[in-house]
Amino acid sequence: MASDRDAAFGRVDTIRSETIDQGLRAYMLGVYNYMAGGLAVSGIIAYFVSASPTILTTIYTNTALTWIVMLAPLAFILAISFGIRKMKASTVQVLYWAFAITMGISLSSIFVVYTSASIARVFFITAATFGAMSLYGYTTKKDLTGWGSFLFMGLIGIIIASVVNFFMASAALDFAISVIGVLIFVGLTAYDTQKIRNEYSELDSSEVATKKSVYGALRLYLDFINLMMMLLRLFGSRR
Repeated sequence: MASDRDAAFGRVDTIRSETIDQGLRAYMLGVYNYMAGGLAVSGIIAYFVSASPTILTTIYTNTALTWIVMLAPLAFILAISFGIRKMKASTVQVLYWAFAITMGISLSSIFVVYTSASIARVFFITAATFGAMSLYGYTTKKDLTGWGSFLFMGLIGIIIASVVNFFMASAALDFAISVIGVLIFVGLTAYDTQKIRNEYSELDSSEVATKKSVYGALRLYLDFINLMMMLLRLFGSRR
């Protein structure tokens, strides 16, 4: 009797584990789909804006409009980050796609600065690096929580250094910022992926799951774009 009962409990545990694994895979696939969709939208918008001299001239010869284009993505990031708990899932989705569009307009400048061939080359390097580190973050048994504070301090450091170098225009400092930036965003990719995976156990409704999926996609999107920008600064061929 005892052995039959233990066997029954074992089967229940196995079924429960398989259900969780399938749910987690579906959840992570949703996160990656949102992220990939956002990158695709941004890339298409960036390309078509850069291909129109009229639009580029309108944006980058009007100081006020230039600042709006630069700061609009940040506004959407802050709105999602601080308002996600009170917002409906549909609102979060709309804000995410609006962010992707404004980010695409902002990214149009890279097609002016760098050659299309080098952008494509760096994109594939970024995709391979991001994929490897995200897979590591998803599969590793090591707890990456301790990376968070270290990576955040590093991120603050490169932001401050970038502001300082805006006035100094030092090639050596720019190179150092780019190298350190690559390391930071590689680490953040693994850290964020594991954090998103762990958040699955906290979901209590489909509404929350959708909002968390979009927010997770936003974090990975930012890791990808920032990693790509740092690599462009190192390996991109300027026009």
